[in-house]
Amino acid sequence: MTFSVTASFILGPMPQTVLVIGAGISGLAAALRLSSGANVSKVILLEASGHIGGWLQTTRTQEGAIFEHGPRGVRPAGIVGRNTLQMVSDLGLDSDVLPVTYRDVASKNRYLFVGGKLCKLPSSFMSAFVTRPPFTQPIISSLLREPFIRRGTHQDESVHSFVTRRFGKELAEIAIDSLCRGIFAGDSRELSVRSCFPLLFQAERTFGSVLIGMIAGGGGASKGPRFTSRLIGRAKEERWAQWSLKQGMQTLPEAMQQELRSRRVEIHRNSPVHRLQRTSDGGWEVQFDGGTLKVGHIFSSVPAKVLSGMLPPSCAALCESLRKIGSVSVTVVNLEYEGLVLPVTGFGHLVPSGESSEILGVVYDSCSFPQQDRAGPPTTRLTVMMGGSWFQEAFGDPETVAQDDLLQRATQAVQNHLGITQKPLKTIIKVQKDCIPQYTLGHSKHLDTIFGYIDDRQLPLSLIGASYRGVSVNDCIHEAQRAVDRLRG
Repeated sequence: MTFSVTASFILGPMPQTVLVIGAGISGLAAALRLSSGANVSKVILLEASGHIGGWLQTTRTQEGAIFEHGPRGVRPAGIVGRNTLQMVSDLGLDSDVLPVTYRDVASKNRYLFVGGKLCKLPSSFMSAFVTRPPFTQPIISSLLREPFIRRGTHQDESVHSFVTRRFGKELAEIAIDSLCRGIFAGDSRELSVRSCFPLLFQAERTFGSVLIGMIAGGGGASKGPRFTSRLIGRAKEERWAQWSLKQGMQTLPEAMQQELRSRRVEIHRNSPVHRLQRTSDGGWEVQFDGGTLKVGHIFSSVPAKVLSGMLPPSCAALCESLRKIGSVSVTVVNLEYEGLVLPVTGFGHLVPSGESSEILGVVYDSCSFPQQDRAGPPTTRLTVMMGGSWFQEAFGDPETVAQDDLLQRATQAVQNHLGITQKPLKTIIKVQKDCIPQYTLGHSKHLDTIFGYIDDRQLPLSLIGASYRGVSVNDCIHEAQRAVDRLRG
């Protein structure tokens, strides 16, 4: 079967067909943006699996409980946060939003598991002046010293090295180590501060101090595009810390898919792309499960390494750079217990690598979103995150790891950390293979090489997705939209 469309690859007055590879949140966002323009005659979306939404995956049980196997909440802060809320409104999901405010216990109470016990993190200005485990001195002492630390001279630096240099070893090895495991499931000694926390890196470069840079940059929050969503006003007025959707985060890609279908965007599931070849008219020939497709421009939202296996031999140098962007696998174990069994309330707790390499943290889902508990007598939903950069050494190959072993380790962690000994009512185990890209040292140079190659050769190819400039839902949506806008000029 062959689809053939004759078209120029340069967006402009000539109508063309554009292909989006991958129907995760980035691919869906790009397809929505493309389908709203007048200079694209056709948008086609190919997804290798049978699932739309990438890592946004939700299980809805008959009892009414909601279990997330990927992102479970989105921050409304900044331009990227407001941008996502605008899209949520445009999709008609305002009444589906579940906010968590900064006044809620899930925002105020966050913990670390250190020394065999839960330690509450400082959550107020005054608490920064008090010495509390697991720290041996008040947090404020590290903050007050930071402006007097000499500016770094390296073009890139590990997150661990950066924080150690500016805030001290204790914060680096406990708090920041845990944070990197919670966000990236990665090792702070390997991750790049320039790429993972660009605001911190730029603050030091510009102001010589992270603290001064953050204070000076506080006034820039109002800059950027104008938004019309009433949700954005609510989020600001009610001081939202994060939000989800009543029927889970998968509601978002489902609404996006429905909107795309109303715009006559072709969506093909179970259609993996095998090979991309350049055509004589400057476009692409795409070989996939379903036939051959000729298009003018491609948006790739698949992981960088996956794309490297699709490109032709003539792009060997590009493929080599793409393969340098690695990723890690994470096991997500959802547990539901009878009754209110948590010894504390809050968002959850993270575990520094020095305490346990295999357990990244535990999220107290019922505290953040009790509306998503099952109907009837009270229950407690938890999610245990395991693996990441330590997956191989802890569990072996993600393809062959035993489900029983994963469940046993997750329930043992819940018992050790939270004292919950009863058998769970329900368990769901997901091994999310290669789900989080790792922005290791030199990531920014890899991006310069990759995007420089595409620009120099004027390839009709746009790269979007978590492999490049942000792993959060907000980042993926924003970068996908920007890529479409750049192509349109």
